[in-house]
Amino acid sequence: MEELAPGGQPPAPRRPTGSDVVFTADFASRTQWVAGRSWAYPDGGPVNPGDDKLDYLVPDADHSRSGVFRATRRPDGRWNTGLLTTEGSEEGFTVRPGDVLEARVRLPREIGAWPAIWTWRDGDQEIDVFEYHPDHPDLLELTNHVRGANRYVRDDAVRPGAWVDLRTEFGRRSVVWWLNGARVFSDGRGVGRAWHAYLIVNLSVCAGRYHPPPEDGTTEMSFEVSSLVVRRPGAEGADGGDDGGEHSEAATVGSPAD
Repeated sequence: MEELAPGGQPPAPRRPTGSDVVFTADFASRTQWVAGRSWAYPDGGPVNPGDDKLDYLVPDADHSRSGVFRATRRPDGRWNTGLLTTEGSEEGFTVRPGDVLEARVRLPREIGAWPAIWTWRDGDQEIDVFEYHPDHPDLLELTNHVRGANRYVRDDAVRPGAWVDLRTEFGRRSVVWWLNGARVFSDGRGVGRAWHAYLIVNLSVCAGRYHPPPEDGTTEMSFEVSSLVVRRPGAEGADGGDDGGEHSEAATVGSPAD
């Protein structure tokens, strides 16, 4: 894990190998990404209080288009939040079985911040590449909502403000998550043969039901995605991401409070 001094530049992303890159995120691109709207939120947003969120989705570039996803406090108690999705975009990119997503992420420091990279389509098809809450500073949440599996991963490299390398293999028979080059969870469930879903990158704000809300003096929070690519295996590797069995793990459910 490569750490930055405050104000430093993110380390260069590692070059993906072994498969063709089919998607390289350009967060400024309006053909790749739609800002401030998602059908993962009721009526497309801008709010989602039922999911314990203080979010008020906004499309302005300052909250997402640089790859720094920001949330800023509003006078009404909600927070203007940045969200980008490929759903509804001109390109309409979807992740498919066998795809491998790699991302380099700077975790937020502020209590109440809730960053995530995830997938969504037609009210479902959600795979969480990661979720993070700084009140559990060393823990990442990794979840397959499609087939009901999750793992809470604790690691010394995970902490507020840290840069981490994430990799998720969307296998038909097993979704596999990697952290800083080490495999940390293989769910043994997978996504099936016909699964496909849009990408979402966003910073939500906790309302307090499951994790504490922002402290009174906090007016802004952020996390950063310095790179995000999706690779797709060729015909010979069409089952990419399916675990070989020896290291496959049954679905494990935990609680970040455990």
